Amino acid sequence: MKHTAIMALMLTLGVAGVYAQQIPVNMTFSGDGTPSVINLGHPNTFNSEENLAGSGTGGPFTFRLVRASTAAPQPSTTCSGPTKVFFQSVAGAGLFRFIDGSLLIVNITGGGDCIDFAANQAQCTLTFQITGGTGRFEGATGVLTLTEASTPILSDASNPPNPVFFTETGEFTGTISRGGNSRP
Repeated sequence: MKHTAIMALMLTLGVAGVYAQQIPVNMTFSGDGTPSVINLGHPNTFNSEENLAGSGTGGPFTFRLVRASTAAPQPSTTCSGPTKVFFQSVAGAGLFRFIDGSLLIVNITGGGDCIDFAANQAQCTLTFQITGGTGRFEGATGVLTLTEASTPILSDASNPPNPVFFTETGEFTGTISRGGNSRP
């Protein structure tokens, strides 16, 4: 009986370290966005790319995002008005690289850009599923939300001009789940 109690205690303590650790995320960033030469091949979409850098939970990071968005405006309950249009993001992935070399991989699960022509700015909200990583993010899961403001800084020579280069500022929020033996 004594051995059974000791074994039960050892199993309980050993298993406690295996449970997922929930880490709240709050990271701010700035960077740029532009059309992408990477073609994700989704019909009736255009491809874009963002290169961001910032700091917050987990320390300094860079983030690269490639995504496909609808080529025609879509109906939206959160983006409405006479000067606003919404372009839904239909696919994409991003890669965080942290200062210690750890990587965090995410896939887009929803969201898009609300462009306000009167304000000459877009508000973007994207939801990401964490699909894994390396280093301290090996086996990571969770959900992150990107919220950003985007302003055009360069347009092409077409008539009318088409914005092609943007500033990006915003934040990531959400939760990362990892095994209990991982460090933040």
